[in-house]
Amino acid sequence: MSRPRATGWAADLALGARLVFAGGRNGLLRTLMTALGVGLGVALLLTSTSVSTMLDARSERTAARDDQFIGVDQPPPGDRTLLVTAADTVYRDEAIRGRLLQPDGAHPPVPPGLTRLPGPGELVVSPALARLLDSPDGALLRPRLDHPVVGTIADQGLSGPNEYAYYLGTDQLRPGGGTLRIDHFGAESSAEGLDPVLMLLVLIIFVVLLLPIAVFIAAAVRFGGEARDRRLAALRLVGADAVTTRRVAAGEALVGALFGLLGGAAFFLLGRQLVERVTLEGISVFAGDVRPSPALAVLIVLAVPAVAVAVAQLALRRVVVEPLGVVRRSANRRRRLWWRLTLPIVGVVLLAPLRGGIDQTGGPVNQAQVITGVVLLLVGVAALLPWLVEAVVRRLRGGSVSWQLAIRRLQLDSESSARMVSGVAVAVAGAIALQMLFAGVQHGYVRATGQDVSRAQTMVLIRGGLGGADAGSLAERFRTVPGVDGAVGVLDTTVSPVGSAPDEYGERPATLLRIADCAALRELASPDRCVDGDMFRIVDEQSPEQANPPAPGQEVEIGFRNPENTTRWTVPTGLRTVPGRTDPAGNQFTGLLATPGALDPTTLRGLGGRVYLGMDLANPDTIELVRNVAAGFGPAAQVQTLRATEEVTRFGQIRRGLYVGVVATLLLLGASLLVGILEQLRERRRSLAVLVAFGTRRGTLSASVLWQTAVPVLLGLALAIVLGTALGGILLTLVSQPVRLDWPSIGTMSGIAAGVVLLVTGASLPVLWRLLRPTGLRTE
Repeated sequence: MSRPRATGWAADLALGARLVFAGGRNGLLRTLMTALGVGLGVALLLTSTSVSTMLDARSERTAARDDQFIGVDQPPPGDRTLLVTAADTVYRDEAIRGRLLQPDGAHPPVPPGLTRLPGPGELVVSPALARLLDSPDGALLRPRLDHPVVGTIADQGLSGPNEYAYYLGTDQLRPGGGTLRIDHFGAESSAEGLDPVLMLLVLIIFVVLLLPIAVFIAAAVRFGGEARDRRLAALRLVGADAVTTRRVAAGEALVGALFGLLGGAAFFLLGRQLVERVTLEGISVFAGDVRPSPALAVLIVLAVPAVAVAVAQLALRRVVVEPLGVVRRSANRRRRLWWRLTLPIVGVVLLAPLRGGIDQTGGPVNQAQVITGVVLLLVGVAALLPWLVEAVVRRLRGGSVSWQLAIRRLQLDSESSARMVSGVAVAVAGAIALQMLFAGVQHGYVRATGQDVSRAQTMVLIRGGLGGADAGSLAERFRTVPGVDGAVGVLDTTVSPVGSAPDEYGERPATLLRIADCAALRELASPDRCVDGDMFRIVDEQSPEQANPPAPGQEVEIGFRNPENTTRWTVPTGLRTVPGRTDPAGNQFTGLLATPGALDPTTLRGLGGRVYLGMDLANPDTIELVRNVAAGFGPAAQVQTLRATEEVTRFGQIRRGLYVGVVATLLLLGASLLVGILEQLRERRRSLAVLVAFGTRRGTLSASVLWQTAVPVLLGLALAIVLGTALGGILLTLVSQPVRLDWPSIGTMSGIAAGVVLLVTGASLPVLWRLLRPTGLRTE
């Protein structure tokens, strides 16, 4: 009497599960290898699905502490208001977020992460900044933040656990300039949208980083295939039919996949506890932020077992399991090429209609069409690689003993080795395409700043507090810094005609006034002659009505924005109009220029200043010493490194995200490859031990293992370069950019991938040597 269909399925699946545990130590090891490989992939997939929650949590915390409400009407001073000034700085290329806080009353708002405002001269720092200040590495930073630390910023006030941030209490702030008055912290979290080109980059990055993981998971469920086929042959011998053996194989695959899911969850939870110790490209996250999206997590839980069963069934198509053995060790039928070529061809057909249709100002990208086309092209790499390896090794003859052993093994079973490196080949192909796309579009996101780095490499900006100073002594303080080759100082303030009426926003018309010697003034203007006592004015010829400096003989107020520092002065009659010159920072000055002989700066109060420095940027200590000198003028002093070009923020963030993803993917692929090589060695332990017993040298066998890995890797890299450059060229045509091969990136990515594979293969040699012992001849 036949069993009901449902009962038969359940019984056959259960039998497959029992065979896993009834196979002794070897059976458990096979399952462990499969679970380990699948678990590594699942862990990274879970991490990938947590990216959105990580970014959302960071955005919410940074929005909750926002205090720079530019363009918003400020509240009047009161019991619940606060003056705040940004005092950011940089140390060893690490950004440090700083704020100066001064309450107006007894109940001011308190930023997230603080229980109270620090008093004047008191410092509250983030845990990471506290560790840096207490360590020898922070020696050059301590003079800049030489205040007593009275507290630590809690997690809710930080973007990440390793962020450098501080709040400094003060009683020296005055409204105006960079100082704002606020009555609350926090603004709505709003993500800046991506233009179509950046959206295309993001889509390709996700495909390139996640597809190799899926390829490896599909390969991991095939570990131990030879032993599984022998067990199925034994089932046929006792009466099981072909359909039953397929169900039993599905049961075995499900066990490995389920253990892989459990292992992946364990790896994910363990990695989440360690994530706070890692900072990549200035990004760090709290462990609590790493939460996978529930919908995507459920999809992973359902998809991994389904993929495991599907791959196990497809694997059985290439073997014939009979009661007397497995018909696979004889010559295999050659792999068909037509369907493997169909995948990339269909991908090209899908992407072709989008040619020239994506630009920075265009409409939205057809995401489904782009993703499907790119996936098919990259899957074509994994599909073509086994055919290519088989076609090449079939024609190889001769060579050393180690070479012949490796080639003969590949001729008998090239699929296992090709499968093992297919994930690397897919990753390299995708990375090459991405690098070509980045190189092709970066000119639209890397813009000229107008800064002249041949005249100065750094600018120091000091906001007020320079009463009684002169530009020469200001520059001299920086000339004494080791590594500074030259310094040009300029004092600046604002002037307004006496009795001028405010505009509709309550602002009086203002003109910049800068005071310096003739050598410094030539950085701002091009006078025909200049001696001490001269004074000039620069008029904006394009809009003279908007920037018209006071006329000779007109009475003005210097420093009128702060009544305590206001000085009345009459513009000299000998004022000359001269052409302006762009300063080293790329700014075009319009206003009044005075030498100390025409206007004595020591009689003025509340002056600001800027110093242009020529310096050696190769020595990292030089810029830190300059920042320390600038901090002596107040924590709000800024030191800006001048650059000829600058990168759009979102483009730079996407590029950094790519680097972080590449690091994680390479770590996964390296660990996964090691698991795959160890599984192959374990499957061959008996044949390797027999070769040693018959006199084969261990060095020969070690070399054969290296050759057996190197040949598929080289072929995989060659295929990845061909399809990767083809994909990169197609993507460049989508954004209407000329196709250029980025050979340095191609060489770098190929070299990194080859190095990872060879390093992992070398790491497997100790296991190989252990398997070559005579005990490897034992059998159960």
